Amino acid sequence: MTATAIIMMIVAMVAVWGGLIAAIVNLARHPEAEDAEPAVPVEL
Repeated sequence: MTATAIIMMIVAMVAVWGGLIAAIVNLARHPEAEDAEPAVPVEL
């Protein structure tokens, strides 16, 4: 592998794994409220 390919691979890995970690941290700090979902419509 060339140096350019290795650098691009590292950049891509940091973007993917960094985004995953950021999403997990965000959900841990601000969990989704159960009441935020709309009510199920009732058919008559």
